[in-house]
Parts: sequence; C-alpha cells; structure tokens
Amino acid sequence: MAEEKKPKAEKPAKAQKPAAESAEAKEPKKAAKPAEKSADKPAAKEKPAKAEGEAKPAKAPASADGAYTPRMKKHYEEVVREALTKQFGYKNALEVPTIEKIVLNMGVGESVNDSKKASAAAADLGLIAGQKPVVTRARKAISTFKLRENMPIGAKVTLRKTRMYEFLDRLITVALPRVRDFRGLNPKSFDGRGNYALGIKEHIVFPEIDYDKAESILGMDVIVCTTAKSDEEARALLKAFNFPFRQ
Repeated sequence: MAEEKKPKAEKPAKAQKPAAESAEAKEPKKAAKPAEKSADKPAAKEKPAKAEGEAKPAKAPASADGAYTPRMKKHYEEVVREALTKQFGYKNALEVPTIEKIVLNMGVGESVNDSKKASAAAADLGLIAGQKPVVTRARKAISTFKLRENMPIGAKVTLRKTRMYEFLDRLITVALPRVRDFRGLNPKSFDGRGNYALGIKEHIVFPEIDYDKAESILGMDVIVCTTAKSDEEARALLKAFNFPFRQ
C-alpha cells in the first residue's frame, strides 16, 4: 500500500509549470497596454485641430446678416455728421449730436366708456412702430372725466437704434406727405433741451394702417429726443435728416 502512494506525490511538481507560464503570459499583456494608450493619444490630439478648422467658415453667415444698416443711419454717418462738424466746428466726432430715441404716444379718451379702445389703439401703434407698445393707465382718479385709478387710457412705445431709423424714414418720406393740408412742421416746437415734438391728427397716414379695418381715427404724438445741447443744434440736425420745417 505504501508503494502505490509514491507516484501521487509527483503531481504538485507538474502544477508549477503552468504557473510560470501564466506569469510570463501576463508580462507581455502589461507591456502591451501602455503601447495601446500611447497609440491613442496622437489620434486624440488631431480631433481638436479639425474642429477648429471647421468652425471658422461658420462665422461668415453671421457677419453677413449683421451687415444691414438702415438708410437713415447710413445717411447720418456719411452726410449729416460731416455737415454738422463743418457748421458748428466740432473737434471730436462724439460731440456731433444724434437722435437718441423716438417716443410715440397715443391717447384714447373713449377708453373711459370702453376699455377695449385702448387695446385696439395699442394694436395699431404696434403696427406703426414695428414694436409692441405698452398700455398706459391713469395714475389717479378724476371724477370730472369719470376717470378711475389704473384705468387704461392709451398706449406708448419707445424706439431706438434700427427700428428708430426705420420709423424715421417712413415718417418723413411717406406719412407726413400724406397729411391733408400739410404746410410743414412748426420750427418752434423745441423744448429748449434739443428735443422736438410734433402731433399727427390721423394715424391712418401711415401705410401700415388699413383704413377699412381701423375702428376709429386716432391722433398721436411723436417726440424726437436728441443729444443736442441747444435748440439750434437740434434744428440743424433734423434739417439734415430732411424734416420739412415750415419757413
């Protein structure tokens, strides 16, 4: 029985060979991993270079869309600024007065009896200005006019930059020539601070308003605010914009 058990003791020696082979097999795998990572790194560096090259052509359409300038703004930069500099002797281009904003105000007295009149006036004013107006409300109650506090009484809107120049162009070239018995604007309607105000009795003179669809004919005020320091400079500025002043 003791002689038969001896061959069984040789089995652990055979088990050591696969362990050595497995250790050798693991070493090349560890060395191969850094090689794969190093091969991936240059490929990752090339991707940002391609992305930057593709992003540059995409900027061209954005600059093309922003190239639009209103006709009146172009007229100011090319003609008006130079003419005022010669007339008043400005030393700096920033001293030349310009139109800062235009305020449109429309009052509706009939809204005391019907509050929908103010909403209709705001809709028409939005068509004229190309910008959503604000409904104006009464600050305090006046019993004589049956006016309650916070009651809608009209609409107003303030135009700046591009929409301001576009409205100015339509006002001078289209709306004012359509006014009945128009004899020119009053040259004395300045406030002493370089701002000018004019009144329009019928808002249907603007081409945006359809006479057949208008509920009623409304009047409106147009206030042109400038950066001029005196009325003389403001008058010269508006004349350069072809305002038809009465002589």
